[in-house]
Amino acid sequence: MNARLAEMYPTAFVTGASTGLGRAFAEMLLAEGVSVWGTARDPARLAELAKNQSFTPVTLELRDGPAAEKVFLEAGRAAGGFALVVNNAGYGVLGEFAETDFAIWEEQLGVMLINTARLAHAALQGMRARNRGALVNISSLAAEFPLPFQSAYNMTKAGLTALSESLMIETAGTGVVVIDFRPGDYRTDFEGAVRRPPGPASPALGRAWAAFQRMMETGPAPVHAAAALRHALLGRRSGTVRCGRFFQAKLAPLLVRFGSLPLKRRVQAKYFDLE
Repeated sequence: MNARLAEMYPTAFVTGASTGLGRAFAEMLLAEGVSVWGTARDPARLAELAKNQSFTPVTLELRDGPAAEKVFLEAGRAAGGFALVVNNAGYGVLGEFAETDFAIWEEQLGVMLINTARLAHAALQGMRARNRGALVNISSLAAEFPLPFQSAYNMTKAGLTALSESLMIETAGTGVVVIDFRPGDYRTDFEGAVRRPPGPASPALGRAWAAFQRMMETGPAPVHAAAALRHALLGRRSGTVRCGRFFQAKLAPLLVRFGSLPLKRRVQAKYFDLE
């Protein structure tokens, strides 16, 4: 076991730890000797992780911002403060923006952006007081390449990226690290967490969903993302981490940087079978 990470970040709080990338992050941290407090809406889904004595299951409902913050602060007191906080929890909604009840989009924005920012605010207060720690906001490459028919998801991820960029400036020169972590498509059950509001689906939506499913099924395993996060944490520097398949994490950002917006949009349309 490499003790370096545990020495740097002895305690960690990971939201959405029951499955997918969140579970991979929690397992990586536990393997490094870190004491992990991991959350899920249903604590029964954390039972396997809880077999490790260094893991503490936490029931957290991110739909209730004040209650979620209270849970986080109580866990932090029990842990003696969190050296690392990973804001990972989230879900998708697939639907045409104008044809979907706006309350559905509003709820997603509240859960994944406003309430996640609330936890980041609480976490950063403790880290600034101690002048050490790392805050990791799990954004997405969707912040750069928006997913079709998932408008609120794209908005939340772009918002988290903007928040992280802001906090990097505010914490410069301190002992606090802020990481904007942007994964692409990974082989997780995220598609199972994508809600599809009732109503007819257009042929374009159907094609985009089929392309999204194919990418999820053929993406890298979540341990790949966990390794990227470990490497970033060991670097002790604020910054942006892009990870995923080569095209998404390497080539696509170059397209954004050096290509034209019309070219970028054509590539996106082709990628999701929308041409």
